Parts: sequence; C-alpha cells; structure tokens
Amino acid sequence: MIIYEATKTEFISDVTNELLVERLYNSYQNKIGRTTKSEINSWENSLQRMSNVMQDVEIPEDTSVAIEFKIPNTSKRVDFLVAGHDGVQDHVVIVELKQWSEVEKVTTKDALVSTYIGGRSRNVTHPSYQAWSYAALIHDFNQNVQDQDIMLKPCAYLHNYRKIENDPLLDPHYSDHLSKAPIFAKGEIQKLRDFIKKYVRYGDRHQLIYQIDQGKIRPSKSLQDSLTSLLKGNQEFVLIDEQKVLYEDAYHTAFDSIKNNQKRVMVIEGGPGTGKSVMAVNLLVNLINKGLTALYVSKNSAPRNVYAAKLKGTIKKTQIDNLFKGSGSFYESEKNEFDVLLIDEAHRLNEKSGLFSNLGENQIKEVIHSSKFTIFFIDENQRVTLKDIGSISLIKKYAKELNAEVIQGKLNSQFRCDGSDAYIAWLDDVLQIKETANANDRGVDYVFRVYDDPSTMLKEIEELNKINNKSRILAGYCWEWPKNSRTNTLHKDIEIPEHNFGISWNLSDSIWAIENDSVSEAGCIHTSQGLEFDYVGVIIGPDLRLKDNQVITDFTKRAKTDQSLKGIKTMAKINPKNAHVLADQIIRNTYRTLMTRGQKGCFIFCTDPGLNTYFKDRLNKSVVYNDLSPKPFIVAAENKSKY
Repeated sequence: MIIYEATKTEFISDVTNELLVERLYNSYQNKIGRTTKSEINSWENSLQRMSNVMQDVEIPEDTSVAIEFKIPNTSKRVDFLVAGHDGVQDHVVIVELKQWSEVEKVTTKDALVSTYIGGRSRNVTHPSYQAWSYAALIHDFNQNVQDQDIMLKPCAYLHNYRKIENDPLLDPHYSDHLSKAPIFAKGEIQKLRDFIKKYVRYGDRHQLIYQIDQGKIRPSKSLQDSLTSLLKGNQEFVLIDEQKVLYEDAYHTAFDSIKNNQKRVMVIEGGPGTGKSVMAVNLLVNLINKGLTALYVSKNSAPRNVYAAKLKGTIKKTQIDNLFKGSGSFYESEKNEFDVLLIDEAHRLNEKSGLFSNLGENQIKEVIHSSKFTIFFIDENQRVTLKDIGSISLIKKYAKELNAEVIQGKLNSQFRCDGSDAYIAWLDDVLQIKETANANDRGVDYVFRVYDDPSTMLKEIEELNKINNKSRILAGYCWEWPKNSRTNTLHKDIEIPEHNFGISWNLSDSIWAIENDSVSEAGCIHTSQGLEFDYVGVIIGPDLRLKDNQVITDFTKRAKTDQSLKGIKTMAKINPKNAHVLADQIIRNTYRTLMTRGQKGCFIFCTDPGLNTYFKDRLNKSVVYNDLSPKPFIVAAENKSKY
C-alpha cells in the first residue's frame, strides 16, 4: 500500500504549491485511518528536500515517485521511492530519509550506531543497513519485483547531517553496509541526484510503482519451514530495526556475560508476530556455532515437536533433544550449568515442574539459576492457563534474588497478520481486552471474515490448505476431549447441531500443525500457540458471548477435560471476584492468541449468534474500502473476495 504516488513533475508541483501535506493527510485518512496533520507536518522538511533533489533536468519528468510504501507482511514503511529505467533495466531507488544532525560513536555491534534520539543516547540500526533491509524485504515478499526483475537500489539521505573527518557513520566497521546502500548528507544533494540518475535515465515505462504496489505477495517464510536451513548457517530472515538492535545486544551480551562472569537476564517483550521465536532460534544457531552451550526452552511442546519433525533426518535425534528443551527440565540443574538459555513463550512458564506439578520451586528461578545468561521472550497477553505465571515483574524479582543484572527491550515490528498493527489494536478493542484509540476509525489491511455457517468456513480453509498445507481450523476449548475414540476421526468431538456441523479434535498433538491430513481436524490453544499458519478458521465457543452489547466470558462453558482452568471452580468458592477476573483474562487471551496465528487471514464462527453479529457490526464500522488496494481490507461477510 502506498500513501502517495505521482510523477516527478506532479510531486514538485504539490510541494511548491503547498498541497502535499493536505494530500498526504487525506490519503492517509482514506487508506490507513486517523492521523494528525502535525504528524504529517513532520515529514514536510524531508519532502521539501526531496523536491529539491528531484529538480534536476536530467531526471525525466515522467519518473514516478511514491511516499510511504508499506512493506508487505510487515508494519514498516519505506519513506520515498523513485522509479524509472536506465535504458536496459527497470530500477526503483529506495530513499530512507533521516533528520539526524549528528551521530555519537561507532559501536562494536554489526550495523548498529550510537546516536541521540528520542531524548537519550541509544543504539539504532545504521541508516545504510535500514535502507538495505527494507529493500531486501520488498524483494523477498513481492512477486512482481522477482518475476519482472525490478532492481531495487537503496540509499539513505540525512539532509541535516554534515559529514566530518573520521565520521562515525562512514567508519570501516560499516563498510559492507555502506557498499549496499550509500549515505548522502547535507551538501551532497548533487551526489544523491547522480545516484538516482545512474539508475533512472528514462521515465517509468512499466508503471513500476503500480507493479510493486499491486504485486502478488509471496508467502512469508515460517520458522518451522526455515529451521533446517538456519541450522546450516544460512540467513533465512532479515532482521529489521529493533529486531536487529535487540539481536545484536543479546548476542554480544552473551559473550560478555561469560567473559566477565556476570550473570545477566534479558527480557524481550513483543506481541504476536513480532519475531520473538525467529530471534530465539537465530540466536540459538549462531551462539552454538561460536562454541557456546545454548538451549531453546519452551513450556509448550507443540513448537518443539514441530521443530523436531522438521529436522528429522538432517541431524541426530540426540542432537535435536539437546537443542530444544521443556521448561520443566532445570529443577535439578547446577548453577550456571549452561552458557545461554533462550526461553520462548516465557509467559507460559509454570511454578512447579513434573507431570503432577510437584517438582522444583519455580521455573523462572530455575532457568535463571541454571545459566550465565537467560533471555526471556514474553507477551503477557498470551498467558492462557491458570498455571501460567510468566511475567516481567516475576522475572525481575528472581533476577534480583539471584544477583543477575536485568536488560529490557521491546519488539514492535509486526510480521504476522499481514503486518497489520491496526488489526492487533482492533482485535484488542473488539475482544475488550483493552481500549484502543480510534479502533473504529482505522482500516485494517488484513483478511478477516465472519461466517454464519461453520461448514462453509471449514470448506474455505480446506480449499486454501490445498495451496501449501498451511491453513487450519482452531477452536476454543469448550468441547470434551475424550480418551475413547481418540484415534477415530469419524468421532466428531466438536458438534454444533443447529448447523449440522461436526469435527474431530486433532489426533496428533505433536505434529498436527504440519501433518498433511490434519486440515479437517480442529486444533486448540495447546497445539497451535507458538506456531503460525497462512489462514486460520477459529470456532469461538460458548465461553465467549455477547450480553447487553458487552463481550462476556463464562468459564463454566469450558470442557471438563481442559486443564487451562483446572481448579477455577474451587477458587471461585473461596474468592469469586478474583477467580472470575483470572478466568476472564485467560479466555480472552486464548481467543486473541488463536486469532493471531494467521499470517494472511483469520476467519471466525461464533456459536453465540449475538457475538457473530457484534463482530460484523464492528467490522462495518472500521472497514475502509479502497479500489486501489492490492486486496480488500477487512471483509465482513461471506462474499468471495480476492486474497
């Protein structure tokens, strides 16, 4: 999606006649949702400078320019695009605009530079790396760029920055990144013009901006599919912005902790799809390759089982078992027995370990005790059982008790749910987890449907699954999971009689997510959390319904075989208010987690007709339809829309 597109002549005219901000504002309102003119005014200085750059007679009048292009499958945007032809090849120049006036120093970390930003000194990605990483993502995700051989040429323009002798931005430490994306500073406008003219000697013959904007999106890589290649040392994922910063911080802190014998804890907070698991596995591979003893740890067995299945036949089972561990494995470990423990889904950690929850003292304390450097990847809004105790406050408590220094960071870049931050915010508001500003005023660039018939939804998921076996049905845990008939798919555990619908719970707990024949089985929170799919169809059970226009929860509608709320009825007798608050949070978090498993889209059916209507009403209030979009925004009905 692009906020603004024009020819060079039109762009310069809009800037000269002071029309650009108004047009950007109107386009932003139409395509994204509410913004303020003050936000857009902050672009004005940079765009005035780009207007000056483009005022070169050798840059053709029919060159295309675009502002604020959203990178597919992410929440990131490219500042400025210039498209044209060099006589042989189509090119799009990507310009990352920075208003920096100085940089403090070179860092020892790859692609990170220290500068004063946001009120303090901090490490951020080098502008060259940022521009290159954005170009790399566009290339990876856009089929037209690949098929039509459109060359992307990234650079950075720091129009307020004057280069100095021994300039930290140009230090040899960054030479590899500078070679991929040069930097142009204040006083170098002609050099930037020459860079553009090198690739844009003729106008945009092939509507390149349109081709990129409307290009079919390549499927984004999933961690489970890329694992084997990662373990061979191949780079499968481009880390951007705060992902790169936190990755480098974690990587270097690991070695520093060991060298200086300083126990440390790092807490990396991030919502669904922000790359927590990708970072964890990347760190695991690269730390092991450098000779450290590192383990990937998770409470939930589903991702570990899927990873093991994907690696089967490539490395020995004992090696797999030594890479991926359950969180209950450390109650007898020695102090600092491991160099690094990477705790994924840290919100799922329990107090006790063992089959009967009678071993050890506290899993958070035990993993910190067991390693020199412990990294917790956490999203407190994904705690989905009463036993889940993982919280930032508790991690800090035990870190202090064990004399471990605490480092904190936060991931914001959204890669799942088509990179739609708006969808995550909208979902939090609709599920009444938390109020989100302007939730009804924002378009949501994500495929979301409400179905009146679960059979129709299942049929759609089955059709989509034929593409690449990456679409699944999920359900709230409101139907019993009996031991009898457990291996019989003809036994329909989930029955919705009024729609003549039945489906079996998944037969294979371990690899249901990748099993070829499991699309017609329903998964639950325990078999899907920590994994991702292209499309998910979620059956919302009677534990979530609408009453007096409020979304309410009812833990009594949960299945007796569900362990998530085991003990809640006893708790309710002792402290009803506290029990209901805890159960309410768990049920809402469960559906939020299920409804954020899809990279491309989420479909839902609610057993409560009122809740189904509520979702449709909220969709109709928030939807933004735009014929220029490569696909529709959020879709409220069962109409056949383009994916």
